[in-house]
Amino acid sequence: MSDKELTTPMSTVSTRARPELGARRRPGAILALILGCQLMITVDITVVTIALPTIQSDLHFSPTSLSWVQNAYMLTFGGLLLLGGRTGDLFGRRRVFIAGLVVFTGASLLGGLAPTAALLVAARALQGVGAAFAGPSTLALIATNFAEGPARNRALALFSSIVGLGATTGLILGGALLSWASWPWVFFVNVPIGVVIVALAPRLIAQPERRTGRIDVAGALTGTAGMTLFVYGFIRAASNGWGNGLALLGVGAPESM
Repeated sequence: MSDKELTTPMSTVSTRARPELGARRRPGAILALILGCQLMITVDITVVTIALPTIQSDLHFSPTSLSWVQNAYMLTFGGLLLLGGRTGDLFGRRRVFIAGLVVFTGASLLGGLAPTAALLVAARALQGVGAAFAGPSTLALIATNFAEGPARNRALALFSSIVGLGATTGLILGGALLSWASWPWVFFVNVPIGVVIVALAPRLIAQPERRTGRIDVAGALTGTAGMTLFVYGFIRAASNGWGNGLALLGVGAPESM
């Protein structure tokens, strides 16, 4: 054994070894937690599609405002995705993964309980925020918890399959839940899954090393606000025509940011 190995702190050795040991102990459980999160995030893009007519009738959405049930999720998810990834780098992937899941699960519960159209749209936006912070950590956690080689390759193959099948699964699941129960269950179905993942993740999933740097919160919020105004302008124009001042302001606002 070299002098360098003899002087290496034991805490450093154990920290580096922990991911591989954890993956060898319960690789199936670790992968199930990570893939379960990714599946929920992907499925929620389409799971409400089949339920939209019922949601419109129950919560009295107008034909144009109904699109915000989808847009609110997609805009916050896409707009804050880079911010979520950078936050994971700086504060710990597992920590941000769990925090994002807590927000996503809580927002799912609020969405199912929403008594008004405005509260449902707000819950969908909050779901997107949670997904933007939990989603970017999934691949990093696979890389940390599975040793390079066949184990990691299998995990990445399953991850790719989940991403590819998520949209189709969302449509099938949404139709099934609407047939067997009611539209709030397209949101409630996330709650038990999210609770299980949040409870088990600290025990099973290893924490990757943090990085140093800074977070551009203002840039992320400005970009998300610009995209939201742009989409609002088109939706406003669909209902009020292009002569409407708010429609023109919404479409033109991102160019001035």
